[in-house]
Amino acid sequence: MSAVVLPPPPSSTAAVARGRARRAVRRRTVTLVLAGSVVAVFTVTLMVGRTYYPLDDVIRVVLGERVPGASFTVGRLRLPRAVLAVVAGLSFGLAGVTFQTMLRNPLASPDVIGISSGASAAAAVAIVTLSLGGSQVSGVAIAAALAVALLVYTLAFKDGVVGTRLILIGIGIAAMLDSLIAYVLSQAAEWDLQEAMRWLTGSLNGTTWNETVPAAAALAVLAPVLLSRARDLSSMQLGDDTAAALGVRVERTRITVIVAAVGLIAFATAAAGPIAFVAFLSGPIAARITGSGGSPLVPAALVGALLVLVADLTGQFAFDTRFPVGVVTGVLGAPYLVHLIIRTNRAGGSL
Repeated sequence: MSAVVLPPPPSSTAAVARGRARRAVRRRTVTLVLAGSVVAVFTVTLMVGRTYYPLDDVIRVVLGERVPGASFTVGRLRLPRAVLAVVAGLSFGLAGVTFQTMLRNPLASPDVIGISSGASAAAAVAIVTLSLGGSQVSGVAIAAALAVALLVYTLAFKDGVVGTRLILIGIGIAAMLDSLIAYVLSQAAEWDLQEAMRWLTGSLNGTTWNETVPAAAALAVLAPVLLSRARDLSSMQLGDDTAAALGVRVERTRITVIVAAVGLIAFATAAAGPIAFVAFLSGPIAARITGSGGSPLVPAALVGALLVLVADLTGQFAFDTRFPVGVVTGVLGAPYLVHLIIRTNRAGGSL
């Protein structure tokens, strides 16, 4: 009786290669679906409102043709708002996942570690105390966000930057800044209070190209800087020592990505206000739907844009009262923050 010859087991190298190929296909597919979803919701945003305009009218307006009624409503009112929603979402999502990846902690988001609070506090002081407005408030907010980021980084630096230490220092500074905001608002006159609250909530109402263009320009300049560091950021997830052994200049990379990410947050916040939890949610959502492996930067940026677009549509049309986009994202993000802290505590981890 002849022996049965079994086929040789597949090599581990081939199995690993197939696994990587499957993950790469999934990542590309999800990224394309996200990009298509952003385009679809962006188009719907231009079509719907108090007056509905068909797709062909919207396309003609975007291409520069004059369409009675639609040229003003779509071109002057809806288009800047929709573009800013995409720009702000891309900026918040990209900056948020950069911090989370670099510090290896999902709580390391700009709106958790004080950067957004710095911009908000400066804007509140500028509006209420200094009686500034428009581009002046935006300039003060940008400068304050950069200053707070530098302060948090300096206080957290001790033979390098440890993610937990930076997060805790950032949370403490954010608490102080939030107290300053509350004090300033308590002293505000009624008309200043309304303007400050509109800015602090995060809103796309009344958006014009004056707010949209600077934020878009910042995204065009700073996003390539972060994307060019995607591989270094992935290496830094393994730890500073391992990343340095792989040839990453850790401190130089960290400073570069912090400056670029804070710049994105600052300009987006100056244009649309601190839209709550978009930077915090985008990275974890992108990681969940794309799976492990590869850089999360592009998927997280697209998730951020989709979150802002959908939240803005929801705030405008899903309820009897119109809500600013920041209110809707805040309702979505706060329960996830509580869930994340509870899950970390049950797992015996630390912040």
